[in-house]
Amino acid sequence: MTWLHFLSVSITVWLTLLFVFTIVPAVLGVSIGIRRLYLTTLLKIFEWATLRMEMEAKEKNQQLYKPYSSGIIVKEPPLSLQQGIQELRGSASCLHSEPEFEMADIFYFCRRGVESIVDDEVTKRFSAQELETWNLLTRSHYNFRHISLRLTVLWGLGVLIRYGILLPLRVTLAATGISLILVLTTLVGFLPSREFFLTEKVHVMCYRICVRSLTAMITYHNRENKPKNGGICVANHTTPIDVIILANDGCYSLIGQAHRGLLGMVQRAMVKSSPHIWFDRSEVKDRHLVAKRLSDHVADKTKQPILIFPEGTCINNTSVMMFKKGSFEIGCTVYPVAIKYDPLFGDAFWNSSKFGMVNYLLRMMSSWAIVCSVWYLPPMNREEGEDAVQFANRVKAAIAAQGGLVDLIWDGGLKRAKVKDAFKEEQQKLYSKISRSLDSCPDNCHLDFLIPL
Repeated sequence: MTWLHFLSVSITVWLTLLFVFTIVPAVLGVSIGIRRLYLTTLLKIFEWATLRMEMEAKEKNQQLYKPYSSGIIVKEPPLSLQQGIQELRGSASCLHSEPEFEMADIFYFCRRGVESIVDDEVTKRFSAQELETWNLLTRSHYNFRHISLRLTVLWGLGVLIRYGILLPLRVTLAATGISLILVLTTLVGFLPSREFFLTEKVHVMCYRICVRSLTAMITYHNRENKPKNGGICVANHTTPIDVIILANDGCYSLIGQAHRGLLGMVQRAMVKSSPHIWFDRSEVKDRHLVAKRLSDHVADKTKQPILIFPEGTCINNTSVMMFKKGSFEIGCTVYPVAIKYDPLFGDAFWNSSKFGMVNYLLRMMSSWAIVCSVWYLPPMNREEGEDAVQFANRVKAAIAAQGGLVDLIWDGGLKRAKVKDAFKEEQQKLYSKISRSLDSCPDNCHLDFLIPL
């Protein structure tokens, strides 16, 4: 009975502390400074571990491996196809006087191919960002923990803290947040009139509890530019938790793929109290229905802004890839948002081809913390004479510039698919125009021997 009494008291104390120091501040939207103190302490420990590693490596004459870059490679812009061919042929006059194919042209494509292999700016965006120093996580150790006994002991202590204390605490908070979403949104849905004020309070409160379950420290900038009703909020996409990062500071309607299981239950509960849009990507008819519902949603100025991630997939937070044009064809005000994560305390990127959702969430909850900055950019509208693609690229460039990300033209769908044939044909036609004048080239002039890169 003594052990049972001790266990009962321990559980009661644990739940009381959890309720007083975490759930109550989350409901009230206040912070008592525990997370900031925790992160400051972690930063000092990382700095000490880095100095210790450098000292141990110097004493043992070991090469302390550090990644040569952060994944963002700055280089001179490559020559265009015409400039490259022109440079190989020697002068601009040759390009017009001899518009036929020359064997030397092959070297341009060979060079570009080798450059693409050595510095692949696409596939590197679908893997975790490398760190300059060790953050005491096995997933980013680079054999650092084996340098000295002290570092090995420190790493072991970190494992005990993360899995023995933080993980149970975070799982409890996450279960609390999800349970409240299921129950409260369902209850709000039964009310005769869905009060926007009540719906917003319920959603924000639940999302704040979920944010606490990740020990997330979020800094919001330029709150005067927060999305307003009747608009579309677009942001770069790194992880599924982007949703709760933004919803922690305001209420949004969501649009996304319909799921099954627990996530499907949450989606069905949420849609009872708020006008979210769930669809099936495999159904063509759903795409037309989504476009119509999206237009109807933004036309109603009483409805909350709708949150969209135009990249359509998760990128590792070093770059922004092509925005799908669908959300930019509506003709309403777009509110860009840039999200930048600090990978030092935990890598938020979800590599969906490597980790399932449960495995990913386990990795997040067993990390030290999630630290990020959110910038609300000034609202943007489509300019006269600007098509949807140009508008999407302009918004993407603004987000990349604010977040310190690389602006790439490539489609994030390349994570799972090959380059489209249309892009290859476009490169073939471009080379055909350069090497052969349009007037003298017959309609059936194809350069099928060319393998574009």
